[in-house]
Amino acid sequence: MTQTGTALRPDPAPRPTDETRRLAAVHRYHVLDTPPDGSFDRIATLAAQIFHAPAAAITIVDSDRVWFKATDGLGNVTETGRTPGLCSSAILHGAPYVVTDTLTDPRTTTATTLGELDVRFYAAAPITTPDGYHLGTVNVLDSQPRQPTEEQLAALANLAALVMDQLEMRLSAILTVAAERQMRAAAERLARTLQRTLLPSALPKVPGLHAAAAYHTASADEVGGDFYDLFPLDDGRWAFFLGDVCGKGAGAAALTSLTRYTLRAAAIYDPDPCTVLSNLDSVLKGEYQGTDPRYCTAIFGILQPAEDGSFTLTLAGGGHPPALAVRADGSINPISTVGGQLIGMLPEPRFTQTSTRLGPGDALLLYTDGLTEARTPSGDRLEDEGLAAHLAAGTWHDADDLLAGIQRLLDHLGPGVNDDTALLALSVPIPRTAPAQETR
Repeated sequence: MTQTGTALRPDPAPRPTDETRRLAAVHRYHVLDTPPDGSFDRIATLAAQIFHAPAAAITIVDSDRVWFKATDGLGNVTETGRTPGLCSSAILHGAPYVVTDTLTDPRTTTATTLGELDVRFYAAAPITTPDGYHLGTVNVLDSQPRQPTEEQLAALANLAALVMDQLEMRLSAILTVAAERQMRAAAERLARTLQRTLLPSALPKVPGLHAAAAYHTASADEVGGDFYDLFPLDDGRWAFFLGDVCGKGAGAAALTSLTRYTLRAAAIYDPDPCTVLSNLDSVLKGEYQGTDPRYCTAIFGILQPAEDGSFTLTLAGGGHPPALAVRADGSINPISTVGGQLIGMLPEPRFTQTSTRLGPGDALLLYTDGLTEARTPSGDRLEDEGLAAHLAAGTWHDADDLLAGIQRLLDHLGPGVNDDTALLALSVPIPRTAPAQETR
């Protein structure tokens, strides 16, 4: 029985507890060894004020210690041993637990000291979970024997309920964050899976040509709209394209899928680059007729191999940045398709076509504007000129080497890259010179 006098109702008899489940409840709230929290500090201070006591604390009873979440008047006390202990006894009760004088109460066998306070008076209310487990206490302490009032004990119980409310809100926030992280991880996995379906799983082997591609996403949990492809035609030529659709997410994914497979089908029907882009324009307008306009930019090319190991390259562009020819002598030549207009947007768009030759040691780089619109450390956009200057400053042996150089550039730009970037590089290797035969 609690020694509180006849004016106060007695505690119910201590009930057996399932300590394993109680400790599981303690750890469920992830409160042990957490940093100080102003809301708990204020509750401890309020408890001391209500009792006009020199000290108060909010404690959590762990398996082998009593840990102090908040204290008032106890200095730097952070934990104490669990047995023997006042809080360890208090959590066995479902109502306020009071020791009016530790020197005469038969439940206390030794003097108790916390910090610089020799405890003679102790009153505690259990912090009780909704499922009935006592995590710890809100308690007040004094160096003098005391007899608390009914109103003080009722206020102490309310403060313990406030602590429980704070722990519930904290747990709800933890669970919400964990659920959000799980949802984000699932969204990222879905986005990566969907993104892979919109791009070729691997580029084909082109005789006499080295091809490499890369895709850099600005957001791991959002599907981008950049695309590329390389595939053979029936007459020995090769077709390729790279582009960027408007928007992000599921809508952009649907548009990307339609665009990519339309370009493939149109190239088989009539591989003339301007005709291919015109057919794509018609398909997009027909598919999205009467809805918000959906458009894209793209560059489409045909590679015709020659007997000398070079390739004749024919390109058409629709609103897309120019391709860059990286020549064997180190010069950088933009292959302009200026004048090519957006695909799927205008009533009668124009598409621009041009031709060039890729000889041994030459390479071709196609890219989306996520690269050239990236910000440099000085805050300026990279622009086509900055990309060309970067390429002119390096030495590139093949398509893989070229993309590795672009990756170093992206790493240097870091947070300045805020849009998806697709890259396609094609290079013509320099024939190896046969070693001279040894003269015997």
